[in-house]
Amino acid sequence: MKPATILLSIMLTLAGALAQDPASTLLITGSNVFGEKVGPIVVDAFRKKFPGITVELKRPGSSQGLAALMAGRADIAPTSRPATPKELAAAKEAGLRLRSQAIGSYGVAIIAHDGNPVRGLNPEQVRGIFTGKITNWKEVGGADLPIQPFVLDKTTGARAGFQLLAMKGEDYGSSSRGLPDYEAIAGTVAANPAAIGYTGIGRARAGTRALLINGQPPNTAAIYERVYPYANTLYFYTIARNESPAAAKFIRFVLSREGQRILQNAGYAPRLAAPPAAGESIAF
Repeated sequence: MKPATILLSIMLTLAGALAQDPASTLLITGSNVFGEKVGPIVVDAFRKKFPGITVELKRPGSSQGLAALMAGRADIAPTSRPATPKELAAAKEAGLRLRSQAIGSYGVAIIAHDGNPVRGLNPEQVRGIFTGKITNWKEVGGADLPIQPFVLDKTTGARAGFQLLAMKGEDYGSSSRGLPDYEAIAGTVAANPAAIGYTGIGRARAGTRALLINGQPPNTAAIYERVYPYANTLYFYTIARNESPAAAKFIRFVLSREGQRILQNAGYAPRLAAPPAAGESIAF
């Protein structure tokens, strides 16, 4: 074989090896709250800044994301809640230590059909509606119409997050119907005058209205100032002392001024100087 041919063969082999280099691949698996809207925007901006890194984003839910992280099938697990004691125990049993990084805050807006005369609710009314104790709109100042609640299905961490934020951990009422994501909830509420549901702040669509809660509008300022009740912290989880270079770059990017601006533009509140402690869910 000619020297030039040998050299070309070596170069192609090296190029193939580099293409398969795990350091140039980033697997992000977890929260639907992060992955449905803001995640794709952040990932797109990150790819433009670091074109040599391949990013794969999946949003099966917070629980599935943490399980994938501990099984070595993800580099970063975004979650819409802190890891549970059971998840922390599972990590410890596997000889792993989970590292969490608060990246910002998200809020949940309660939405109704745009034609609904009800403009606002208080937390007790919201809890009563979603637990099934309040079943007719006339009980909260609306028309004589059965309330039809639409909620996230059981695969999403944000479903459980809403139970903690708005329902004091109580079960959803039997009339609640589960849907896969906020977009599906918003679309269903827009088409149903009797419906109520919840979405991420800024996700309300034509035909729906975000309700005031205790007179407070669901917006970024209200979340950041801790006056809107239905808000929580978004986290990135990694395996401590085992973060890939690509994961470290992505986390730094999200925490940078550019990354935080992207979160804000998508309706999320920037990272607080002192994030709430694990398990502190309602103190916004």
